[in-house]
Amino acid sequence: MIGAIIGNIIESPYEHWNYKGTDFALFSSRSRCTDDTVLTVAVADALLHAKGYAQTFVDYVFAYPDAGYGGTFLAQALTGKL
Repeated sequence: MIGAIIGNIIESPYEHWNYKGTDFALFSSRSRCTDDTVLTVAVADALLHAKGYAQTFVDYVFAYPDAGYGGTFLAQALTGKL
């Protein structure tokens, strides 16, 4: 899980750019946690604490609202339709 989170942060500046090179900074001022990291942690939280996935996702969306969620997912989370 830690490797997945670190990988997500490293690739975050290139997330919407199809960069295939091997010359890039591991961490830059543009590196950040994305929705992938937030929801990975939410799944772990739900599993470890026997919580419902939908409510845990909603809780994390409200705790980390600027993580870059997709429009459909965000709309469903905010209207309780997960």
